[in-house]
Amino acid sequence: FDFGETVEAAKLDLDWHSLPVSAPRQSADSFEAKALAAGGFDSADVPPRYKTPYFMHIWSNGYSAGYYAYIWTQMLDHDAYSWFEQNGGLNRANGQRFRDLILSRGNTVELGTMYRNFTGRDPDVTPMLRYHGLTPGAATASGEQ
Repeated sequence: FDFGETVEAAKLDLDWHSLPVSAPRQSADSFEAKALAAGGFDSADVPPRYKTPYFMHIWSNGYSAGYYAYIWTQMLDHDAYSWFEQNGGLNRANGQRFRDLILSRGNTVELGTMYRNFTGRDPDVTPMLRYHGLTPGAATASGEQ
């Protein structure tokens, strides 16, 4: 549920911020209903986390068209954990590698480059999808198939 409503909110944020400057003024309720339906998010099972008139996170605080960053960081978290699992787990050598190539760098290296230096590849969404049970045969976070 939490993941679904976060994806839904990110999609709504992107839909609002994808309107061209020349677009006419929108009815918030109508635009939201159409955007949610077009994205397949008009489900009673996962109601919107935020309604447009009070979704302040996307209208201020520098998050305009950036709400997806919550999902992006989850994806990096799951992918990095998967890297640890595939490379011997949480051991001293892997911890030192993480410290040397990520933690000690701060904001001195472009973040994508820093991540690729650590894992040896671009980020992969598959571990996050597997965690949420969104791949065929994947176990969910609760362990269900």
